[in-house]
Amino acid sequence: MDDGKLSQEEIDALLKVGADDDEMDNYGTNAPNSADYLSTIEKDTLGEIGNISFGSSATTLSTLLNQKVDITTPEISIMTKADFANEFDFERVSIYVNYIEGFDGQNVFVMKSEDAAIISDIMLGGDGTSPDQELGEIHLSALQEAMNQMMGTAATSMSTVFEKRVDISPPTIKLEKPDSANTAETISEDGYMVKVSFHLRVGSLIDSHIMQVLPIPFAKQFVAQLMKASSSDGQKDAAATVELDRPQEQTNQEQRTAHTENPQYLGDHVSQNTSSIQQATFSDLEQVALNSNEKRNLDMLLDIPLNVSVELGRTKRTVKDILDLSAGSVVELDKLAGEPVDILVNEKLIAKGEVVVIDENFGVRVTDITSQSDRLMKLK
Repeated sequence: MDDGKLSQEEIDALLKVGADDDEMDNYGTNAPNSADYLSTIEKDTLGEIGNISFGSSATTLSTLLNQKVDITTPEISIMTKADFANEFDFERVSIYVNYIEGFDGQNVFVMKSEDAAIISDIMLGGDGTSPDQELGEIHLSALQEAMNQMMGTAATSMSTVFEKRVDISPPTIKLEKPDSANTAETISEDGYMVKVSFHLRVGSLIDSHIMQVLPIPFAKQFVAQLMKASSSDGQKDAAATVELDRPQEQTNQEQRTAHTENPQYLGDHVSQNTSSIQQATFSDLEQVALNSNEKRNLDMLLDIPLNVSVELGRTKRTVKDILDLSAGSVVELDKLAGEPVDILVNEKLIAKGEVVVIDENFGVRVTDITSQSDRLMKLK
């Protein structure tokens, strides 16, 4: 500043500071504060629910993709519709999940389209290293199948946590552009929603985030139900503890009452306590011989029908391979030619054999019977 005058750079800097202050004031007025909507306990509870449900989902996804899948501890925050538009400024896939039993509400899972492309590519038989960037109908169908199994597993885990049946409808998949606000409009009417962010890693292919977005009332419903289940468990434990302590107190009280009302009780009680305790003895067990009638009763079991099947082999195929099957297609099994086939009775392995032809019909010659211990293990 020379002669009391401000340079143009100083003026611009002051104007910028003023504009920033106004912007911060406006944001401070409108920005949501998590503590105003969710308490610390509620946020921790939602994080725990997410941990349990998505932990089991990660196992399912790992099985489907044959890749190591890691999902980290979620982060809970409150966001507005404006925040949604700013944060999800990329092409994305939204998975809409409706609860039809156990809870009443809807939530949405959001992932980047490139992450969805990798998952769908593996589901369709690829290796995920060079997926199609354009997600077509078949890609979304494959992704929907993966999400359906993941969400089904999550619902099963939640059923265990909440101690009641939790069921969902098949997820709906939508490919949405960066400027699309349909998700936020669908999720929240008042403009505020809960975001649960998970860090997702799939082998060396995906290192990204998947977000769960749900209305605040629906999130509070989760918390209230879990608190209710925990409170019920606490009451049961307390009742069990009281019940364990009660018999001794009740016995003492009953004894005191008996002493007062029935003097003879004291003499009986003393005589019982002073009586000698004898060691229990048991007679030797003798093998019982079955008579003809009893043998005939056992023979009645011989008429029970059993399902006998022969398994040539098994294989695993992707959805793409199954859809590509046609007349004349050859499906390779996991057994070598000439290797013994499995003989199953009521779907339990009992023997192995080799395929033979008898009067133009196939048959199986039994070559090996599984041991009794192995058969018993198969029955468990």
